[in-house]
Amino acid sequence: MTNSPSKYSLILPPGGGFRKLKSFQLAQLVYDITVRFVVRYIREGSRTRDQMEQAARSGAQNIAEGSVFSVTSKKLEMNLTNVARSSLTELKLDYEDFLRQRNMSLWPDHDPRRFELVQRRFTNPDEVARWVKELHDREQATSNEPTDRDRAMAELSANAAHVLTGVAIVLINRQLQSQAKTFEQEGGFSERLYKVRSIARVRDGGK
Repeated sequence: MTNSPSKYSLILPPGGGFRKLKSFQLAQLVYDITVRFVVRYIREGSRTRDQMEQAARSGAQNIAEGSVFSVTSKKLEMNLTNVARSSLTELKLDYEDFLRQRNMSLWPDHDPRRFELVQRRFTNPDEVARWVKELHDREQATSNEPTDRDRAMAELSANAAHVLTGVAIVLINRQLQSQAKTFEQEGGFSERLYKVRSIARVRDGGK
C-alpha cells in the first residue's frame, strides 16, 4: 500500500495547475482587457470585434486545457499551448491593425512606456485602465497641443494591450520550450506506463 502513491505519480504526474502559470494569468488579463477594449472602440456587430474577443479567449483557454491534458498527453499539451500562442499572435496583429488603420502610433520597442507597463505587473484590467488614464493625464500635462481625448485614450489602450499580449507570447514560448524538454527527458504517458509496468514485473519476479 505504501508504494501506490509513488507508482501512480509516475503514471499520472500532477497536472491542471494552470492558474499558477504566469502565462495563463497574463493571457487571462489580456482577455479581460480585450473584452473591454472591443466594447469601447470596435463597432458592435463588427467581425473584427468577434475575432479579437475569440482570439483573446482562445489564448487563455488553450493554456488551461493544455495544462489539464498534460497528465496523459504531453503532445496534446504542446499542441494546445501552441494554439494559445497562435491565437495571441493573431490578437497582437489585430491591435497593430487597429492603430495603423487609424493613423495612430505603435510604441517602438524601446519606448519607456513599454518598460513602465511591464514593470507594474498588473493583475487585473482595472489597474491597467487606471494606468492608461494616468499616462494620458501625464502626457497632456506636458503637451502644448489640444488633443481628442477619446482618440488619445484609444491609442494608449491599444498600445498597452499590444505590449501585454506580446509579453504573454514570450511567456508561452518559454513554456513550450520547457514542455519540449520535459517530453524529451521523461517521455509521454505510454513511456511512463511501460516503465512502471516493467518495474512491477521485476519486483514480482518477472510475472
